[in-house]
Amino acid sequence: MNEQLLKSAQQGDLHTLKQVLGNGNDVADLLTCFHDKSGDTVAHLAARHGHVEVLRFLGEHGACFETGNLDGKRAIHEAALYGQTDCLKYLLSQNVTVDSLKRADWTPLMLACTKANLEVVQELIQNGANQKLRNKDGWNCFHIAAREGHVDILNYLLNCDENTWNTISKNGRTPLHTAALHGNTEAAKIMIHRCHYQVDMVDSCGSTPLMDSLRVGYVDIADLLIMLHKADVHKGDILGRQAIHLASQSGCVTSLNFLINNCNVSVNIQTIIGCLSPLHLAAKEGHVGAIDCLICHNADVNITDSKGRTALHMAVGGQHFDCVEELLKNGAIDITDINGTKPSELTNKLEICQLFKKYTN
Repeated sequence: MNEQLLKSAQQGDLHTLKQVLGNGNDVADLLTCFHDKSGDTVAHLAARHGHVEVLRFLGEHGACFETGNLDGKRAIHEAALYGQTDCLKYLLSQNVTVDSLKRADWTPLMLACTKANLEVVQELIQNGANQKLRNKDGWNCFHIAAREGHVDILNYLLNCDENTWNTISKNGRTPLHTAALHGNTEAAKIMIHRCHYQVDMVDSCGSTPLMDSLRVGYVDIADLLIMLHKADVHKGDILGRQAIHLASQSGCVTSLNFLINNCNVSVNIQTIIGCLSPLHLAAKEGHVGAIDCLICHNADVNITDSKGRTALHMAVGGQHFDCVEELLKNGAIDITDINGTKPSELTNKLEICQLFKKYTN
């Protein structure tokens, strides 16, 4: 019978639910049945799929709407996540806990901020939801809305509490970091204009919002941060890597061109720790496109790091055939590092050995 009850709740088939009870079954069977794998109750399914009439029927028969499924979600979490406003309003009218926590400490408000449904967010806050609560990673609802780029929700949250922006996650990241990393330009604009983040705030790794934007090629956000927030393109993280190093490491050619052409960043600038050039990092990660871009901007293919290694050492060490070929055909030399090791000695791959014979003989 459980399967029939759960299916009826999911489909909003109130007639069948009443019929099942009319056949002499105890109402307790309806109120306590749950899905074996998810722990979802009839209330969870009705709220998720927007069947407020089923919720009312359950409420009339004494249902407890505070029961959690195996993820710890209650019916209010389902209504908030799936934008079921009528169900949410009904549940709130039944005095459910507005800030109930699912696994990982996500409130209904946090879940609502993952969706572009301002009405649900408004309903929750107007019924007392606390927008400053944080989940296990230290994110509050403002972080989440920043990740999703929901401009209307960000503005509403700020209107409700002008200091809601003033939060950092457990690894030191601000909502501005989050918006930059996810390419949410309009969200970043709001935070630059309405919030009061210090310039170049760093997370636990020393990364700034500018670094995050350029790591993944969001040069429009980078331009905003530089022009309006006065972000420093030469700021280094805890390993001494600047934005150009991170862009090289991720192979982001768009960001490399932006930094070199628009910001006049040196293509050969080296990290404070290890003296790694952008070319070293691109070669280590196997990004032949980034290598080609850097060489086109006159990168020194034989620049050495603190251990005397060239980008060719890095490329061969990673067995990156295309990168090795790109470096060799652009003048990379098979020179020894401080340990006396040549790049050509770092591989047993026949095809890479053949490259050295082709370009060095």
